Amino acid sequence: MRKTKEVFRLHFEAGLSERQIAKICVLGKGTVRRVLKRAEAAGLSWPLPLSLDDAALEKKLFPPPPPPLAGQRPQPDYATIHKELKSPNVTLQLLWEEYKQAHPDGYSYSRLSELYSAWSKRLDLVLRQDHRAGEKMFVDHAGQTVPIIDRLTGETRDVYVFVAVLGASNYTYAGATWTRGLRDWISSHVRAFEFFHGCTRLVVPDNWKSGVKQPCYYEPELNPTYNDLAVHYGVGILPARPYHARDKAKVEAGVQVVQRWVLAALRKRQFFSLAELNQAIGELTGKLNQRPFRKLPGTREELYRSIDLPVLRPLPAQPYVFAEWKRARVNIDYHIDLEHHYYSVPYQLVGKEVEVRYTVTSVEILYQGKRVASHARSSRPGKHTTLPEHRPKAHQKYLEWTPSRIVEWAGTIGPFTAQLAERIMAERPHPEQGYRSCMGLIGLGRRYGQERLEAAAQRAIHLQVHSYPSVKSILQRGLDRQSVMELVTLSPPVEHANIRGAGYYAGSLFEEAAE
Repeated sequence: MRKTKEVFRLHFEAGLSERQIAKICVLGKGTVRRVLKRAEAAGLSWPLPLSLDDAALEKKLFPPPPPPLAGQRPQPDYATIHKELKSPNVTLQLLWEEYKQAHPDGYSYSRLSELYSAWSKRLDLVLRQDHRAGEKMFVDHAGQTVPIIDRLTGETRDVYVFVAVLGASNYTYAGATWTRGLRDWISSHVRAFEFFHGCTRLVVPDNWKSGVKQPCYYEPELNPTYNDLAVHYGVGILPARPYHARDKAKVEAGVQVVQRWVLAALRKRQFFSLAELNQAIGELTGKLNQRPFRKLPGTREELYRSIDLPVLRPLPAQPYVFAEWKRARVNIDYHIDLEHHYYSVPYQLVGKEVEVRYTVTSVEILYQGKRVASHARSSRPGKHTTLPEHRPKAHQKYLEWTPSRIVEWAGTIGPFTAQLAERIMAERPHPEQGYRSCMGLIGLGRRYGQERLEAAAQRAIHLQVHSYPSVKSILQRGLDRQSVMELVTLSPPVEHANIRGAGYYAGSLFEEAAE
């Protein structure tokens, strides 16, 4: 009202034009004109009466619209409007236009907006949030656990309950897992997508360490496996901001509902397997989804089938297969180590750091985001899986360490070390597969000294154990300090009347053969 009074003063007292008043008061020219017209309509002049305060002046210039008479205008169906607004691309303006077509004497758009806003504030917090159909799936773990009893030992083990809620319909999924680790976290998402028969556009988790590798207020870094799941299903992962419970209020309320209507109902039952518990949870969750809303018509399931299901994205042809990721450096033998088995990569990547994506059946190796090798998963420790195309044609041109250089280095220690290095490489399917063991001998030489390594190599050759672990064991036990001649002690033959000798048995066998 302070600027309004200034407009009056400049117009009536100073006699300035509307353009000049607009420039002085930093207002639009149209605003100045509308204020003066309202003053004229209200019969105001300058100076204003002293008894006219700001509230009274505002009431004269902007009187409230007269309240409609009871039954004069048709009332909108606010519950239907609330439901329709959850559909993609549906706006309140569009719904108002449809309302006016059906009821030409109905409310104006601004009045309908006010009435709908007042109606929606009376709803529960869960139902008042504005979530588009098929847009978000909220996920979290319930704080309450459920005990499972071991039939053999009688011991109990607490299991965790995963909860997923669709934003628009509140349709709820719940399932128990043994742990809250990454494998169970991912498998719970897969089962939730299958339960909903489709994928939302976004998944909103908490900053849970199983899914979020590096929590951050603005750009949290996802676990590679979690991101892999998102790519497979074509969804975006949008973790809730730390200390912002409203970002995931939907699932917080969903967890509370599951704890009250599902877990609380199971509190007196005993379970002896995870499958038995999940069957019971599934039955009670189905009843929860069919339970009528308290302040809206219909149920979660009805709302899900009418607005969420038609717009969910289809599931991929195959469900996601759990895969783990790790970083590895390519060794001199152009292999990487994965759980003590060695997989080959192109020899040009020796010394480079690569990413490894591995499942139960396969191993993929990526360099700078591009797959450079793929192998079948092997569980044989200490063995090699090598593709012929990964081996170099002219090794001397590309690698710093070659078979000849390794043998040459071993010769500087002593002849037995050189001989051992040659035998290690000769006993492998490809000489390069023995590089890793020979490089291990170099490390043993630095640790125990060249003299002890030479003595250990002599003992290993004598015992015909041509491997790095054998030499390391000899050095750790101090067996290299013993003379090689002490390994075998020959005792003279025992002479006794009861010992028949070789001739006796040879004769007996000959006679039996003749017969």
